Order: sequence, then C-alpha cells, then structure tokens
Amino acid sequence: YKPRSKTENIRSIIGYMLSRTQSMFRYDGLPDTIPQRNLELYLQVNGNTCIAEHNGQMYAFVGGLGGEPDPYYMPTIYTVSNPALHLSKSFHIGENCVVIPNDSCYMGLLPLFSRYASGIVESELTLYIALINTRLVDLISAGTDRTKIAVDKVIADVEAGKLSAVLDKGLDGVIKAFPYADQNGKTLTDLLEVIQYQKASWYNEIGLNANFNMKRESLNSGETGLNDDVLLPLVDDMLSCRQKGLEKVNDLFGLDITVSLASSWEDNKQEVQAELEKLEAEGDSTGEENSGQPENSEEEEKEGGEENA
Repeated sequence: YKPRSKTENIRSIIGYMLSRTQSMFRYDGLPDTIPQRNLELYLQVNGNTCIAEHNGQMYAFVGGLGGEPDPYYMPTIYTVSNPALHLSKSFHIGENCVVIPNDSCYMGLLPLFSRYASGIVESELTLYIALINTRLVDLISAGTDRTKIAVDKVIADVEAGKLSAVLDKGLDGVIKAFPYADQNGKTLTDLLEVIQYQKASWYNEIGLNANFNMKRESLNSGETGLNDDVLLPLVDDMLSCRQKGLEKVNDLFGLDITVSLASSWEDNKQEVQAELEKLEAEGDSTGEENSGQPENSEEEEKEGGEENA
C-alpha cells in the first residue's frame, strides 16, 4: 500500500465498491451468453447496455448512442463493435435491440464513485501524514555537530528502551526543543470523523445504511433513522430502469428475464417498508383514539367557564 499513489488508490477503492454493488440485484432467466457480472458492470460503469441478438444468441453490448433523435431527443441507433464476435453493426433501438440504462439519466455509478473515492484518498493521505507527525512530539535543534551526535544517540537509546543522557558543559542554550505535534490528538479525531462521514455518505447514496452521526454520546432510535429517507431513491430508480428495460427485452425477443433487489439492499428495503407501515399504523390508531373522544358542546364549555369564573 502506497499512501501517496493517489490514482492507484482511487482505482482500488472504486474496484472494491463495484465488487460490493455486484450483489445489488438478482436476475432470473438470463441467457447463458449474458453473465450477470458483465451485465451489471456494463450498466454501472458505462451507464447503459444494449441487448441484441447475434447469430441466434443473445448478448449484452457496450457501444455508442446516436442516430436521428426521436421526438424526446433520445437516440435511435446503438453502434456496436465487438472484435471477439467479428461484429460491427448499428442496431435500431426498439426494433432489433433494447437499450437498458443504469439510471434515468444514463449516468452510471462511476462519476459518483470517483467523487467519493477521491475525497477518501485525500483524507487518508492527510491522516497518514498526521500519524507520522505524531511520532515527533518536539522538534529538537542542536547548535553544533557534536551536540547533534549526542542528541541522536539519546533518541536512539530511548527508542531502544534505554535511559540516556547528554554530558556536555556547554549545552546550556545549545539544545532547544520546539513543540511540533498536536498534543491533544484533535487533528487525528477530526480526520477520522471526516473519513467516516465520507464513507457513510457514500454507502447511503447506494442504499446501504451507515451511520454518519459524529455524536460521541449514545444515539436514540430517531437519530439512527434520520438517513432512512435517502437510502432508496437512487436504488429504486436503478431497479425501475432495469425492470422496464427487461420488459422490453422479453417482449421483443420472447424471453422471461426478471430482476429484483438482493443481499443487503433487499433487507434495507424490507426494513424501511416495515418502518413506514408501523408509522402509518401508529398514526391511524392515534387518529381513532382522538376521534373516539366526545367533543364538548358550546353550552358545556360555557357552563364550565362560568363555574371556573
């Protein structure tokens, strides 16, 4: 691991996150010629994929969108070049191919992942430098070469677990120590919180519940559930795009492919839905209790007011 290799570390973090998001969806009925891994990588990295038939087999392709726009300025041609299949062809969208987007804006996850990965790498590099600096509590200044050698020996002895001393009559004013490191460790704490916040925000963006509340006290249930509302919109949009795209694939090519949420995303969806149902049930029961209480008539309120007077 090389903390200063920013490009390599960003690529590594994005790769590990893409490995996680491979478990986001579950497909049933995919042809053997369309592996789920490749299909999801095309969608998440490229932002879209083209499902088409070639030599009697179904394939997922990555290519370029173009052609004369339709009335809503959407492309009508998908151009594919696949050396392994010796294929170079322009498919007509909706006629002999179907384009499935990863999301409604054809963005894919790579721009989002690059932003968070870049921030995390910068923060971790700063943390690495801060950790190195904490090793040096004081910056020691020596006035002469002889004094420097003596001070270096003392530092080496202390590092080795030995007690040592500098013996020289003329050391008064020659050796000086300047406070260097952050004594209370606040810098390290702040950096750790920044990294935690970035990682939690990233997970929340893709529908995984991760706490980004930096309170050092215990959190109540309301505080831990504050980010539930932001977990599912992007995931729901991604699922909807896949479902609508596969419906078109099934209609055009006579297939029966389905997709649904899987792994932790499925669990989070069920938990959020259960929580919403619970809140709705509590709201209904509260309304029924309030509606069951008799309302005081104007005369009773007037009489009560006179008695109080």
